Amino acid sequence: MESLTLSARIVVRPIREFRSPLINPLRLKRPSKDLSFMAATSIPQAKASIGLHFNNTCPSKEVLEGWRNADAVCFDVDSTVCLDEGIDELAEFCGAGQAVAEWTSRAMSGSVPFEEALAARLSIFNPSLSTVREFLEKRPPRISPGIDQLIKKLKAKGTNVYLVSGGFHQMIQPVALHLGIPVQNIFANKLLFGSSGEFVGFDKSEPTSRSGGKAVAVQNIREVHKYKAVVMIGDGQTDLEGRKPGGADLFICYAGVQLREAVATKADWLVFDFQDLIKFLE
Repeated sequence: MESLTLSARIVVRPIREFRSPLINPLRLKRPSKDLSFMAATSIPQAKASIGLHFNNTCPSKEVLEGWRNADAVCFDVDSTVCLDEGIDELAEFCGAGQAVAEWTSRAMSGSVPFEEALAARLSIFNPSLSTVREFLEKRPPRISPGIDQLIKKLKAKGTNVYLVSGGFHQMIQPVALHLGIPVQNIFANKLLFGSSGEFVGFDKSEPTSRSGGKAVAVQNIREVHKYKAVVMIGDGQTDLEGRKPGGADLFICYAGVQLREAVATKADWLVFDFQDLIKFLE
């Protein structure tokens, strides 16, 4: 079995949105249409107004201190750093988008164990190695507005940044490279393929492949590096689980893409725009 490992060089050129062609190191044939690594436009004000129904959109003094003093920040990727759910996009590319998206919704709400949902989704469309390569060339990730600036601010403060995701390492590497995050700071699942490139499963030894796994990943990060303060940022139930003893001290729910009420109500801080996090770093 083999897993696909990728790197990418991102070149940003400003037009209406931030766009850049994704140059694939696998040297696949470049499609005729323009490919873009895009940052979305600003979040509609209507979405932010939903926050009026929650009592955790204004951070407490303790939460602000925890945010400003964090040694490390762990970001979810799907619907947080990126606008899309990677597995849903891959499934849509393979013609199974709706069926897989329904499972994703259940997994993110916590109504089914994550490992069950992951296995079920992959079994619906069984992505081959060649399909994943083609997808990565034709469907570059779309990053959330403000995430570039936030990560630059964190790094300038000396805060370490990690990507902790239930998505796939192979699809997250280009995102990490674009944001200047070391590949070794990615904690995610790995797709496995046979000798002919056929899909044979996923690496079940990865903590992020099961419910509670993000908490384990964050705990490992903290223990290895002896961090005193760690923050987890994400949108789903598995991200909320990262706030456990020995794991993250704070959980910040980012609802700029998806608002999951059951998760948002339990967050230490609910934000709809990364600019809020940037503002309170200063």
